[in-house]
Order: sequence, then structure tokens, then C-alpha cells
Amino acid sequence: MKLRSGLQTQFLLLMAAGLAVVVLLVALMMHRQHRMQVAVEDLSGEAMQTMVGESLRRRGEGTASRLAESLASPLHHFDLDAVGGLGRATLRQPGILYVIVFDPQGNVVHDGSDDASGYGKRMDDPMASGAITARALHTQLNASTMDVSAPILVGGERIGGVRVGYDLAAVHGFREAALADLNARLSELGRRNLLWVGLLAGGLLVLGGGVLWLVQRRLVRPIRQLADSARAIEAGHFDTQLPTSARRDELGDLMRAFGRMRESVARHDRDIRRMAYTDALTGLANRLAFRDALDERLLLLRGGTRQLALLFADIDDFKRINDTLGHDAGDGVLLQFAHRIRAAVERLGGDDAILARFGGDEFVILVEADAVTGDIRGVASRLAQTLVEELGAPLLVHDREVFLGTSIGITLFPEDAVSATELMKNGDIAMYQAKVADKNCFRFYSRAMDQAVERRMHLEQELRGAWDRGELSLVYQPFYRLSDGALVGAETLLRWQHPEHGMIAPSVFIDVAEQSGLIETLGPQVLRAACHDAVRWRQVREGAEPLFVSVNVSARQLRNGDLPQVVADCLRDSGLAARQLHIELTETAVIGDEAHASRLLNQLRSSGVKVWLDDFGTGFSGLSHLRRVPVDGVKIDRSFVADILRDPDDLALTTAIIAMAHSLGITVVAEGVEKEGQHDILRDRGCDLAQGYWLGHPLPVEGFMDLLRPEPMPA
Repeated sequence: MKLRSGLQTQFLLLMAAGLAVVVLLVALMMHRQHRMQVAVEDLSGEAMQTMVGESLRRRGEGTASRLAESLASPLHHFDLDAVGGLGRATLRQPGILYVIVFDPQGNVVHDGSDDASGYGKRMDDPMASGAITARALHTQLNASTMDVSAPILVGGERIGGVRVGYDLAAVHGFREAALADLNARLSELGRRNLLWVGLLAGGLLVLGGGVLWLVQRRLVRPIRQLADSARAIEAGHFDTQLPTSARRDELGDLMRAFGRMRESVARHDRDIRRMAYTDALTGLANRLAFRDALDERLLLLRGGTRQLALLFADIDDFKRINDTLGHDAGDGVLLQFAHRIRAAVERLGGDDAILARFGGDEFVILVEADAVTGDIRGVASRLAQTLVEELGAPLLVHDREVFLGTSIGITLFPEDAVSATELMKNGDIAMYQAKVADKNCFRFYSRAMDQAVERRMHLEQELRGAWDRGELSLVYQPFYRLSDGALVGAETLLRWQHPEHGMIAPSVFIDVAEQSGLIETLGPQVLRAACHDAVRWRQVREGAEPLFVSVNVSARQLRNGDLPQVVADCLRDSGLAARQLHIELTETAVIGDEAHASRLLNQLRSSGVKVWLDDFGTGFSGLSHLRRVPVDGVKIDRSFVADILRDPDDLALTTAIIAMAHSLGITVVAEGVEKEGQHDILRDRGCDLAQGYWLGHPLPVEGFMDLLRPEPMPA
């Protein structure tokens, strides 16, 4: 009995505790409901106020905007009847207190009344200033009125404005009525909820455990699985296996949607990676993709027997295409080069070859070979030679043939370096050496190149200020007419006397100036100084045949396109006659783009300046080029003159050049005349002018002027 009494007590206590908990919950819920009702009323009031006010504002701005557009034409033509009609029509809309049309000074044009009683009066109410100065829709509020103004524009010019006033009292009344209705509904809902809360409170105790188990099994577990999958995807593991479900409810839809999202993210990741690792113009791998592939390939090759080579190919004189034909033509050239390189790599590079474009006009190729069965140096040499030949073939750009070469630098793994950074640096150095060598060729990296590059960079740095420091000077080598031995002119030569290294050979520093672009600064300086020196010669040779001065111009200066203007400026500043200036250009400077060169040379010749073709016979010389490129003279290269006495072929070629040039009315100049026999045979063959050590050494300007002074008569 005690046991039963004890069990009953425990049960009653448990029920009492349960009932107390339910009562407490009900009390808390009622209190919470009351608090929520108050909060809902406040929030609803604010929301209604905001919603109604925003709705009224949008309505007012829309009405004012449309009315402004409609009033533009009537107000522009000052049709007050039409203005009044539009104002009265708008004024009849519910809630509108007034409609005022005004001019730019704020004077009333029409107030919407039948008699337009306010016409001509200046608006002076508190909101008038804001409406008058507004240049766009402008809304103002006070306690009872919302004023919306809009400018009236004709052709972008403000000819006036319109104001529409709305009564806010109706808005407040609507809000109060809506809140009262909402409060009544909430009170009724609260009473109903109280009944249901009491009925459901007991059921909640029973259902709580079951609901908790059901939620855990049907909701929490799948969501936890999705969360784990989301963390894996966030870490970049897009192949993570997602939970599958055949459920037809929202959670099933969520799981399937999550799976589709994973696939979409993976697809976009692949697209982004492809964009990040692909050159947009050519579709080849870019620098980033190539570096990753090279790092991976080196990691696999370490300790193995396979070797690889990197070929850095850079288009020679590519800037000329962009400068003369435009960047669209440059893109077309890059696409043609990429196609040719890809075809060569597919034929000769092997299955493991990688081709990439590093940007600009630089392409990089990776090829492999087995150290036992293959010769990586031979593979790279064959591929490089093929690229030099095929990329040197003419390109068709804008219906014209363009000749461009390619300089290729090659570095080997593991012979030259074992890291990607060192290999890429070595490839750049080798490619630079190929450009320095002669362009349109290839060079293998050697450790001596590092020192050469360092010396060249130092030389370039020293050359930058050499002219201003007075280290650079001009010397003049005379030209003589072979028919009578008369001195007729001189060639301008640049010399560099370095304070530490002494006299630096022109073949060294002129090439540095060409490659670095310094020639574009030095060239005009040399031209200007030579013109001024030539003017001084006239003072010494008064009454005698005027001498000409010839100045060498680089291909880079010709490509810039401003050479005629530079020459004109120098002639004007110095006072030298145009016929006394001769411009010397190498064959290779004009052959690359004959149309561009011909246009510039015609401009020079039309001004009176003579144009000579230097080193004739060493490039792509021929009668066809002489006919297409306008020149006044050709200089036979010294390599032909040197062997003219003992090599019948050189004599025959020299004779042919003289005859060919004379048939076209072109002057022939022989350079490098160092023997009397050379002088005599050239004179006999009809050569016009000559220069060389046998005739005269290069002299500074003062020494050359001494040469011009007549010798004193003997006493």
C-alpha cells in the first residue's frame, strides 16, 4: 500500500509538475502573444506608414513626371489653355490638393483653376525654393502635404517646372483605420489561440519526443550530410559524393538542387581555369599554364633519364606591324605565327611537346627526349631551324607581303639548369643573344651568355648619358669623285670614347643602341650636329663646289614614321640646304615593308634630300627592289670591294651593280677602298664615288675643316 501510495504520489507529483510546466508555458505564451501583438501593431503601423508613403511618393513622382512631359510642348509654345487643361485634369485625381505650373524664375504660369487666378505670382511658400531649384524629380514633405516637383525640359533645356501637392491627412486616416482593424483581428486571434494552446499543451508533451526523433531522422541528419558536403566543396573537392534521396518533399528538392549546384560550380571552376590558363587570342596555353606544366614535368623528370628543352621564340621587329598597319593586323600576324608554330611542333616536337604564348610576340615550346635513345639537342635544333625557315616566309597582311623573322633561344634540362625559374631565365638570355647575333636565327644557352648579358646591360646604362657627358663625338670620312679625284662630301660616323674602357667599337655600341631603342634619341642628335658641322664647311670653301654630308639612319628610325619631319627640323635649325644632306639606309631597313619605306623616302626626296642605300649587295638586293624603293644612290658593300682584285666573281658582281644602277639613273658609291688598284679598277668600271682608308681616314670636324682649307701658295 505504501508502495502504491508512493507510486501514486510520484505520478501525481509528475502530473503536477507537468501541469505546472504547461501552465507556466501557457502563461509565458500568453505574455509573449501580448508582447507580439503590441510589436505587430507597432511594426504594422510603421510598415503601413512606409508603404503608403512610398506608394504615394511613387504615385506623385510618376504623375509629376508624366505631367512634365505632357506640359513640355504646351509650355514651350505658351499654350495656356492646354496647360490649364492638363493641370485641371490632374487636379481632379483623388488626394491632390494643387497643381502649379511655373517658369524657371518660380512665377506661376497656371494653377489648375478655371480662371488661373495665381498667374504671374511668384511662389513663396516654404517648399517653393526646393521646387524652383530642382533639376530632377524632387519630393518634399511637411506635416500635412507632400509636394512633388519635376522640371519641364525641351531639348535638354529647362523651361519651367510643375508641382503636384498631395493631402497627407487621408494617408493618416487610412493608417489609423487599418491599425484599428488589425488590432481587432489580432485580439480575436489571440482568444482563439488561447483555447487551442490549452488543448495542444498536453499533446505537446506526448508528441515532443516523437517529433524530436522524427526531426532528427528526417531533417537533421540529411542537413548535416549536406553541410559536410558543402565544406568539402568549399575546400575545392568538387568530386565529393553528395547524399542522394528519392524524397519528393522540399528537403529532397534541396538535396537535388544542391547536387546541381555542385555540378554548376565545378563547371564554372573548369571554365575559369580554362580562361586563366589559356591565351585569349591564339587559344594556346598562357604563361601561367606553361609554368605549372613545366613545374609538374620537372618534378616527374628528376632522377630519370629523360631530358627536355625550352625554346623561346620571339618575332623580330613585330612592333613595326603594330606601328605601321595597326593592332588588328598585329593580331592577324600573331595568329598566323601561332598556326605555323603549332604545325611545326606537331610534326617535330613529339607527343609530349607543349606550346604556349607568353604574351606580346613571344612563344615558348617544351620538347622532351630520352637521354639514352634520343638527342634532345638534335630535336631542339631541328625544330628551331624549321621554325626559323617557316616563320621567315612572307606573311599576307592587309593584301601586302610582310617579311618577319624569328629569334629563338634554347635551354636544356638538366644540362643548363634544373629549376623552372633558371630554365626560363636561361631561355630568355639565349633568345636575346639570338637577336643580338643577327636575328632570324637560334642560339643555345651557354654560361658565358650570362656575363655577356651583364656586360651589355652595363654598356646600355653607360650609353644613356654618354652624349650629354661629351663622350660621344662625330668624325667625318671623305667621299671622292673617281673621275677627277675631287672631294665632294663626307660620311658622318659616331665614336664613343669611354672614360674607363677607352674607345668602344661602333659595331658594339650602335647595336646596343638599336636593341635598347636609344638610337631613336641618338639618331636625331647626330643628324642635327652633322647638319650644323656641314654649314661650317661652307665658310671654309667659299666659292667652291658645296660639299654634302651623309648620315646613317637606322631601320628603327625609319619605322617610327617621323623621319621626314626630323630631317626637316634639322635642316631648318641649321640652315643647311636640303641637297647637301644625304640619308643612308641599309637594304634590310627598307625591304621589310617596302610600301611604308617608299612613302617616307619619297617625302625625303621631294624635299631635296638624297637617299642612299648602304651595304648594297648584302641583303635582298635586286633590280626589282631598286625599282620599287626610291633611292638616289647605292653603296657597294666593302666585302665586294676588298676582293675585287683577286676574285673574278666579286669583280663581275661589282660591275653588274654599277651597270644596273646607272641604267636606273642611280649614283654608285664604293666603300672600303684601301688600295690603289681597287681605286683604279672602280674608276675604270665607271663607279661614281669612293671612300676608304686609301683615300682618307675619318677625321674630327676641325681636322676635316683643315682638309678643306686651301694650301698656302709657296713664297
